[in-house]
Amino acid sequence: MVVAVDAMGGDNAPEVEVEGAVAAARRWDVPIVLVGDQGRLEAILARYDTAGLDVTVRHASEVVGMHDSPSDAVRKKKGSSIRVAFEMLQRGEVQAVVSAGNSGATMAVGMFVLKRIPGIDRPAIATILPNKKSQTVVLDSGANVDCKPFHLAQFATMGAVYAKFMFGKERPRVGVLSNGEEECKGNELSRGAHGLLKQSRLNYIGFVEGRDIYSGDVDVVVCDGFVGNVVLKVSEGLSEAVSDMLRQEIGRRFFAKLGYLLARPAFRAFRKKVDYAEYGGAPLLGIQGTGMICHGGSNARAIMNAIHMARESVSQRINERLVAQLGTEVCDGDAGAAGKGSC
Repeated sequence: MVVAVDAMGGDNAPEVEVEGAVAAARRWDVPIVLVGDQGRLEAILARYDTAGLDVTVRHASEVVGMHDSPSDAVRKKKGSSIRVAFEMLQRGEVQAVVSAGNSGATMAVGMFVLKRIPGIDRPAIATILPNKKSQTVVLDSGANVDCKPFHLAQFATMGAVYAKFMFGKERPRVGVLSNGEEECKGNELSRGAHGLLKQSRLNYIGFVEGRDIYSGDVDVVVCDGFVGNVVLKVSEGLSEAVSDMLRQEIGRRFFAKLGYLLARPAFRAFRKKVDYAEYGGAPLLGIQGTGMICHGGSNARAIMNAIHMARESVSQRINERLVAQLGTEVCDGDAGAAGKGSC
């Protein structure tokens, strides 16, 4: 399989994309196409020893910036690196796309070029967060700010398939994020999704709270993109703050420094577990192809791991399994009275 990397997207492009692509090609022997300004990319690529590696460049004349609107990315920048990458996927020249660029634009272009999976009204960004036991899949984490209950039910189906085949969770436990576990809690959206999921064939465990994301007692947490993005950004900020505060406290005390030397392996393991770069990217679920959206500030290791996650998603046939699941677990916005959906 071949992975296309939008080499012009992200805060540190294209240097980190090239470095990450070379590292991924060397580590997993995966063919990679860097999409973007050909002259610039080839100049950066020449700095690396690529002997025996299948890393090539495809020219794209435009770049979608972080401040470009999704509609502009679709209508006005037809030669952009993200558009070229998705069109390569649509034609079968590559099997996955990785981008650290504008996430809204990436989703819009991906949906425009590849179209949605039948039975899915809105694609969702699925973020992988560490918990005390393994991982929690949270979706949507930013693609859809305004949702209806059947959208959350569809997110639950997609998240359950991803958790099962990517992380080996045979019967993923699914919860709706709310402000309490009691059925009387929540808002109209969460209570509506709760009612739909109680009737589904998913392993639905009910409402969960924010702290449950990290407990290891739920595998898939669904919410609208507004709430999900807040959860993601708070998680990133808390991880960085805890690391900085620990570093400051250790630096102030002699015995703390001594203790740190003894506990260094544990600190390294903790830092690795909470580092977003370990997963690299968040899968864009619901489009007819494999897309991986990375953090805008991704480093080379994050790009490398995102390529690996994209490769694994293809090898695990996530989209094919999702289509098969939707055949038995229907959560279609066109179904039901007045388009309210059913499961």
